[in-house]
Amino acid sequence: MNKDNQNFVLFAVLAALILFGWPLLQNQFFPVANPPVTKIADGKTTVVPNKAADPTADTPAANRDRAQVLRETPRVQIETPTMHGSINLKGARIDDLVLKNYKETIAKDSPPVRLLSPAGAPEAYFAGFGWRDDGLSPPTADTVWTASSQLLTPGKPVTLTAANAKGQRFAIELSVDDGYMFAIKQTVANGGAGAVPVAAYGLVNRAGISKDPDSWTIHVGPMSVHNDKADYDVNYETVDEGTQKFSTTGGWLGFVDKYWLTALVPDQARPFDGQFRSGASKAYQGDYTSNAQLLQPGRVTSQTSRFFAGAKEVRLLDRYTDSGIAPRLDYAMDWGWFRLVEKPIFYYLDWLFRMLGNFGVAIILLTLTIRLLMFPIAQRQFASMANMRAVQPKMKAIQDRYKDDKPRMQQEIMALYKTEKVNPLAGCAPTLLQIPVFYALYKMLMLTIEMRHQPFVAWIKDLSAPDPLTPVNLFGLLAFTPPAFLAIGIVPILLGISMYFQFKLNPAPMDDTQKQIFSLMPWVLMFVMAPFAVGLQVYWITSNVLTILQQKLLYARHPGLKEAPAK
Repeated sequence: MNKDNQNFVLFAVLAALILFGWPLLQNQFFPVANPPVTKIADGKTTVVPNKAADPTADTPAANRDRAQVLRETPRVQIETPTMHGSINLKGARIDDLVLKNYKETIAKDSPPVRLLSPAGAPEAYFAGFGWRDDGLSPPTADTVWTASSQLLTPGKPVTLTAANAKGQRFAIELSVDDGYMFAIKQTVANGGAGAVPVAAYGLVNRAGISKDPDSWTIHVGPMSVHNDKADYDVNYETVDEGTQKFSTTGGWLGFVDKYWLTALVPDQARPFDGQFRSGASKAYQGDYTSNAQLLQPGRVTSQTSRFFAGAKEVRLLDRYTDSGIAPRLDYAMDWGWFRLVEKPIFYYLDWLFRMLGNFGVAIILLTLTIRLLMFPIAQRQFASMANMRAVQPKMKAIQDRYKDDKPRMQQEIMALYKTEKVNPLAGCAPTLLQIPVFYALYKMLMLTIEMRHQPFVAWIKDLSAPDPLTPVNLFGLLAFTPPAFLAIGIVPILLGISMYFQFKLNPAPMDDTQKQIFSLMPWVLMFVMAPFAVGLQVYWITSNVLTILQQKLLYARHPGLKEAPAK
């Protein structure tokens, strides 16, 4: 077997490894798009139920009907522009919360996303507030509090009161804003004969783990910010192995899902001890306790904490962070290493969306902006390519002359680059500069709720999901669902075609094996990209089309680049 054939066989093996091995690595390091929101059956588009957004899915049989559980205890209603629900007066728990602005699916009759549910109901998830019993005898989980009002709305707080037999009186004043933030003011008045220790606590408890996958690039699960650092290292598995504790002044803790967040924000001026622990039946709890203070008879002490329960909207999290209400709450978004690139791109893309009303069009304009900014670099890239094209015959001569002496060959080639003032890496600059942008867009499509369920055109109902329309089953006319690695949608096929024409415009390599590799590469990458979000593919297709137009323009300015090099 000659060397060219060996190279081709090697490339074929590598291509097979990419096609079949990449999905295994992908799930751990680069999760693909959200599950499809629609499917094509008998040529018609139907909505797919989304279990990840449905807290009642896969409910344990032991749980009772949620409506029945809600009726069993007295409650204070919650009504805001963004959510509605209720506070359980038994135990002073926020355990019933529905997000008005987000639906489980894109269907018109889809119910809104439910975030919190009471204990005993499917997918129990709630927050509670109280005081540690170190001789204080505070209200317990069975205490039924007295409410000052039956409705909590922005600007109209509700105060819950209770007392013990020793003369201490307890109050929890709850207020809420027009976003997803509750303020909890906990007060103890000591009417007893002796001093008592007062240590306030807050907890958030959930039954079971998140249905969203936790990966290397997107953190899902327990999370905290303490000692001025975000801690993404704790997950459900580490909590199962043992209680995870920390002590700090300032910060927060809670549970992070892909799109939703519950976060306890203790009084930022007081030291507190935080922890995550697991219990029976796969229940997980994050809680904090402030340091105990001795309250003398006739004195009153108060402290205010906050509780966030809602959608991880980027602008809202940034607002709470910048105002000092919840320092570093924006770190609930796992932007990662490219944070400095991702957030400005997100804000620009979100601004385009607000102006245009279509996220797909906004992605196209974002791509156009990036290509315009990189046009001067592209011009230098093409000049470098022209110089490389000019020296190819000399390089070929060196390779033929020193084919049996590889070190000498490399020395002569490097000397040629120096003499001709050619940099072989210069042509890679635009591609390398696009990597952070491409990765930033990937992270945005994976992380941000602003792109969830955003339609583009025709059958594309969600830019954060893969293309549901595939010719493999004749666009849904055949009654079978192809496996993931074969479910190549229309948009990925257009991506492969655009890459093919882009590669065709590049100067052809002199080596036959390289020609074969470049001819197959677009179709290999088509399969690799198929499971990713359509929005990411729209970006890449647009970039390829603009690159083709740019190449045609620059070829017109550098006609020698397309000409075959002189012998």
